[in-house]
Amino acid sequence: MSAAPRAALLEVRNLRISFGGLAAVRGADLTVYRGETHCLVGESGCGKSVTALAVMGLLARNGRRKADRLAFDGQDLLRLSESRLSKLRGDRMAMIFQEPMTSLNPAYTVGSQMAEVYRRHRGGTRAEALDRAEDLLAKCRVTSPRLRLGQYPHQLSGGLRQRVMIAMALMCDPELLVADEPTTALDVTVQAQILRLLMDLQRDLGLALMLITHDLGVVARMAHRVSVMYAGEVVESAPAAELFGNPTHPYTRGLLACVPVPGKVRRDQPLGSIPGVVPRIGHGFAGCAFRDRCGQARAECARTVPWRTSGEHGYRCILPPGWAGPASLAA
Repeated sequence: MSAAPRAALLEVRNLRISFGGLAAVRGADLTVYRGETHCLVGESGCGKSVTALAVMGLLARNGRRKADRLAFDGQDLLRLSESRLSKLRGDRMAMIFQEPMTSLNPAYTVGSQMAEVYRRHRGGTRAEALDRAEDLLAKCRVTSPRLRLGQYPHQLSGGLRQRVMIAMALMCDPELLVADEPTTALDVTVQAQILRLLMDLQRDLGLALMLITHDLGVVARMAHRVSVMYAGEVVESAPAAELFGNPTHPYTRGLLACVPVPGKVRRDQPLGSIPGVVPRIGHGFAGCAFRDRCGQARAECARTVPWRTSGEHGYRCILPPGWAGPASLAA
């Protein structure tokens, strides 16, 4: 008997985002399935966070988003009114932002902020909302959760603030959780705790998790599927095991070459590197944005680059599957 097809929860097709004359995202495609972790990876400035903000309808006022399809559980997010989107956001789809200190309101206690989320979407009394908040703080391994409800954000450590943000995002049992670099500015030990917590919550609650990160070690541990972004485009997308075992796009190969692998990279051996910087992309840009940094670039890279697929593995490059080339792109 064949396995049942996976159910797509979030579908993004040909997403374009612009701010004035700057094209921040140029035709991004991705699908997040129910119960799976989908990681978006790439250098800073490649469009990961702004893609998540566009999905949630939280772009800045000068931001413009267009897409052939932007749907959550079959609902067209582009056609929803602001009031209907507001009801959906925080309820069935939630987001953990990069910096909890600036995301939490310093003028209100943790309990007040968490209770507001629950009462806005689910109703109930303040006491019921605070009981729910206490339960979730405990689930997120916050010590003395009842005490924390009466504290202000500045009274908590960075790790505790991040746990509060995770608990707040879970107040209404969302089906999709977007985590935008949730371990930024945390020390290594706390980072590992937060990531383990997200893995456990995703498994136990059956969440679809869209995790934004530039840490490929995190991706290897957590992802079911990976989409690699560069200069506003998804340049490669594949199941995690396939991407790490058979990286195809030169940019993906370059990223992996920058990661030290114990037992394979000697202490005195230089790490791989990618020369140059991410280009500034204006309207009307054509061709592969990576061509000026790629050792495999050819004249045809300046023209429209095809999206090639093999099973569930896709990439945007003129090079054929299985091409032989250096892992490192350093000059």
